[in-house]
Amino acid sequence: MTLRTRGTLALALSVSAVATALTAAVPAAQAATAPATGAHDTAGGTGGRGGVPALTWLPCARPGGPADQECAELPVPLDYRDPRGPRLTLAVSRLRTDRPEARRGTLLVIPGGPGGSGVRELTRKGEALREATGGAYDLVAFDPRGVGGSTTASCRLAEDDRHLVTLRSWPGPDGDITENAARARRVAEACDRHGGAVLRGFTTANQVRDTDRLRQALGEERLSAWGTSYGAYVGAVYAQKYPRRTDRWVLDSSGDPDPTRVARGWLANMARGVEDRFPDFAAWAADPARDEQGLRLARRPEDVRPSILALAARLDREPRATTTAGVPLTGDRLRQAIQSSLIGDAFFARLARLVTEAQDPAATPGLPAELAGPVPDEDAAVALGVICNDVRWPESSLATYQLAVTADRARHPLTAGMPVNVTPCPFWKHAPAGEPTRITADGPSNILMIQSLRDPATPYVGGLKMRQALGDRARLVTVDQGGHGLYLGNGNACGDRTVTEFLTTGRRPHRDTHCPN
Repeated sequence: MTLRTRGTLALALSVSAVATALTAAVPAAQAATAPATGAHDTAGGTGGRGGVPALTWLPCARPGGPADQECAELPVPLDYRDPRGPRLTLAVSRLRTDRPEARRGTLLVIPGGPGGSGVRELTRKGEALREATGGAYDLVAFDPRGVGGSTTASCRLAEDDRHLVTLRSWPGPDGDITENAARARRVAEACDRHGGAVLRGFTTANQVRDTDRLRQALGEERLSAWGTSYGAYVGAVYAQKYPRRTDRWVLDSSGDPDPTRVARGWLANMARGVEDRFPDFAAWAADPARDEQGLRLARRPEDVRPSILALAARLDREPRATTTAGVPLTGDRLRQAIQSSLIGDAFFARLARLVTEAQDPAATPGLPAELAGPVPDEDAAVALGVICNDVRWPESSLATYQLAVTADRARHPLTAGMPVNVTPCPFWKHAPAGEPTRITADGPSNILMIQSLRDPATPYVGGLKMRQALGDRARLVTVDQGGHGLYLGNGNACGDRTVTEFLTTGRRPHRDTHCPN
């Protein structure tokens, strides 16, 4: 069997879906961003450039969000090649500066993903960002196509095909990928049958075009931005396409932008990222301080890894029943829990607890929320859609994938070959509408990158590729700690201070710099 590979399920379901499940302050049921009816625009209807109408801002109907958070709807073309054709609607949100005298512009918060909600991210981080920047910006964000309160699509996937450990191609216990290939074909066919033109429009290129349309609707000559993870890639592509529309630009936790690999490379690099990050967890789990919590997994850090690998192998052979009926703890669910929990130190305890419960014959393990049930169908559709629509990959055979998985399992047993396995994208029915953007050093020198040395999702080696591509346009802040998503997220005062100074004063380090843990 020959496969023509067009993409791979990378940051979408390794970071966005996981991080949303772990850290979202607003439940999924509150994700709708429709404005409250009967309210009035307090902004006076200002904005709009280039023939794009201004936004109508209304108070948000978002329980739990900031009281002054506003919402609007932005119409965008389904296909920018047919600007007068069918339209989609994007949910937009804003937190205006609480210090108008300090305002210097608008800062866009670009979520991770593909599949992250900008509106939810603004709800979660907006107050802290507004405080950190001293009211220098109106803060805005939008739900990209397919996400949250924006126009969505559905692949109508069966529940079994929407669990994180099936959407992501974890091989069988012996490394066999036959079942992965059958599922990948089934998922691609379902997305083609049910997703239609809306799903085919889920691309990075369209998110970038939508971003510039939002800029025009806001009436801004230029935007500042903070993009994290996949959002950093979106930000880099925007800065490449519209360099003169960028003001102060922050790329947080970047992946390798190589246009010949893009998402396939992001996923493959995660095997390295998990290896880079796991020693942080091992040191934590072997610390005597864990004794009083009942979470100490070994006496020495170097013993944690073989113990967990042995447990995963046992679970491959004999899955354990969990507190979630019908969802057992398998070796791959444990491996996925490892990767999910390495995103931030705050999740170490829940991973150690899961391992402890799985090792205790008398206990019933409780699964992390993101592993206890299926991913919502719309979330799966946008993640698959963007990655599979963005890029075509070279032809590969199933045997070639099997060889890659076998080699990767030996080299990186914590991820067991998943990062290089077959995904639905080889079976995608529609070719990409264009080529991925090549990030270059052409453009203003107004970009600040921040990157963790031990990032499990966008490893440092990939961030260095982004830094190299941007040349003198960027400066890199390397943070000597683990975790994914640094600014206002992982508690590094030096990193936070450096980004905040750039956003508020425009000053960057004269050269690439380093922040200790």
